[in-house]
Order: sequence, then structure tokens, then C-alpha cells
Amino acid sequence: MRVLIAGHSLGEIGGVQRYERDLATWLLACGHAPVVYATELGDAARQLDAKTIPVVDDLRTITAPVDIIHGDSAVETMAALLHFPNTPAIFVCHGWENIGRTTPRFPRILRYVAVDDTCADRLLTREGIAPEKISVLLNAIDVGSFPRRAPLPAKPRRAVVFGNLAHELTFLPVIREACRRESIELDVVGASAGTAVTNPESILGGYDLAFAKAKCAMEAMACGLAVILCSQSGVGGMVRSADFDRLRRLNFGIRTLQKPLSMETFLAELALYDADDARTVSDRIRSLASTDDLHESLLSTYESVIEEHAGVTTDPIAESRAAAAFLHDLALRDRYRERSLWTLAKASQRVLRMPLVGPAATRALRWLMRRP
Repeated sequence: MRVLIAGHSLGEIGGVQRYERDLATWLLACGHAPVVYATELGDAARQLDAKTIPVVDDLRTITAPVDIIHGDSAVETMAALLHFPNTPAIFVCHGWENIGRTTPRFPRILRYVAVDDTCADRLLTREGIAPEKISVLLNAIDVGSFPRRAPLPAKPRRAVVFGNLAHELTFLPVIREACRRESIELDVVGASAGTAVTNPESILGGYDLAFAKAKCAMEAMACGLAVILCSQSGVGGMVRSADFDRLRRLNFGIRTLQKPLSMETFLAELALYDADDARTVSDRIRSLASTDDLHESLLSTYESVIEEHAGVTTDPIAESRAAAAFLHDLALRDRYRERSLWTLAKASQRVLRMPLVGPAATRALRWLMRRP
């Protein structure tokens, strides 16, 4: 089976890029033929290339037939559908954030996959996708690539803020101060802070505690770290075994981040540190969140979609109208995004008291561009 994975960026390595890398690697190992398409290439593309997985930023270079399109990004998924007019697709919703983004609706997208219950709600209530087209395949990690560290100490000594959105403009200062008060050494690993690493599995085992969310949090748990869920949206708290099942259904993500980003919150969560319970959490994530199970489910979905599409006659008029509606939504989204970026950039300029040029401003604007 030739699978075209259509994402947005293969520049820096984030959660979606690791999702695509792990999926493509598994497909190749199982004898299938993955191709990864994105309109931005960089570090993540080089990781795929090193594994001999084809990476393209121009669909015209693909001359072999494609059996299924796996869409992770709306624009690139629609481009692939229009370029390969006889190929069916699935679309994966990876997040709740950014209401300015649009979800592609097209006759040949036969399944929508949500990585958690929050994303399923988005598809059902904000995107108008029919319930029978939606399935929830919970996010997962390549457990084998994340070795577990030795048992944790009774009190945390080293912590890491692990995530691409971590920045001095967001929640780092309050975490720094909370860790200082508890005599915990703190590092930051992420793109916005300029400290991203290509192989986090090689360094996570050197920490006792991680501040993270979603896939980053799961990777830290797999390595045996205690994890406090947090991001720029708020704090989800220390992951405890008693609450593990509920948090996993939410991908340890935005719906869990309901507590304020305050000193009191972080100090209270640090007080919940429990080395034995963190080990239990690590056992749970390693046994329940393997990418092998996720990838088997995705492959089964591909097969079902291909079979369903074989019995359907393509309606070119319906497809043209769907493409026109998508372009309409895209124009509205871009107008919204331009206004938001300009407003936030000007606010940043006032707060930082600096012109919108130079390395510091570039990092700030890169962060702003991730915002809705």
C-alpha cells in the first residue's frame, strides 16, 4: 500500500511531526510504501530522509499511484486530493486550538480520526462532521525508543520544561521561580526557546520531573519522569495514577489545563511529587499507549476506506463545489489570522519595547504565529 501522509511542516520537530515520522517508519517496516508531503522541509524532513522515507514538497514529483491519503493538515490534504483525483483519504484532527483553522470537507475524505475526545468534540460540534465518519484513535508514542530511567529520587532534583511553545513570554518565568524555591534545577527543551533537540529520548532520562503536555508529556512519562501538565493555556497538574484514564482520553492536553499559571498552583503541584506513583504512571503509559496499536488501527482504517471508495462513483461537480467551499473558508481563515498576528505583534512591540526585527523579535513572532 502506498500511503501519502500530507502534513504542513517538516521543519522543526513537534508532536505532529513525530506522529508522522513514527507512522511512516512503521509502514515502511511492515512492507508498505509511505511518502510524506509537506510545504516546509527542515529537521523533521531530514530525520525521515535518513530512514529512506521519501519526502516531497511538490506533488508533481510523485509519479507512482497513491492508494490512500492520510491528511494531517487541511491545505496540504486538499492539495493532495485534487492532485490525485481517484484516491480516497482520511483526515486526522490533532488539536482543539486555533479556531481560525478550517477542517477540509470533501467527498473522498471518508473518515475523520480524532486523537482524543476533545478533538472528537471539535469535529462533532465546530466542524459539522457526521458522527458515523468519526473515530477516536488515541495518541500514542514509540515506547521502544524511550528507555525508562532508574527509579526516581524521593525529592526531585532536576526538571525540564519540554515543549515547543515554552518561552520567556509564556509560562517559563513562574516555573523558574517555583523550581528555584524548591531547589530544583531547571532546563528548557523546545523550539521557541531555541533549545530543541532531535532525539529527546536521549536526554529525558536525566531528569526527575517534566513540565509538558500531550505527546511530550507522554514521552516523559514513558521515560519514568513525574509530569506536571502545563502549557500557555494553563496547568493540568501532576499526573497521578488515579486520574490516568481520564487524562489519557484527553491526550493530556488542552482540556486538562484548567488551573491558573500561578506560583501557588505550581508549588501545590510540586508538593504532590510521588516517586512510586510516577513509576505506576510510567507502567500504564508504556502498556497502553504503544504506537504499534495505533498504527494497526490506522492501517485497518486505510483498508476500510479503500474498500468503501471502490464501490463509489466520483461526482466531479460535488468535488468542485467542495473545493470552492474550502477556498472560501481558507480565505476567511487567513484574513482572521492576519488581523490576529498584526494585533499581537504590535502588542508585543509595546510590551518588549523593541522594533519587530532582530533575533529576539524573531523568536517572539515565531511564538505569536502559533497562536490563534
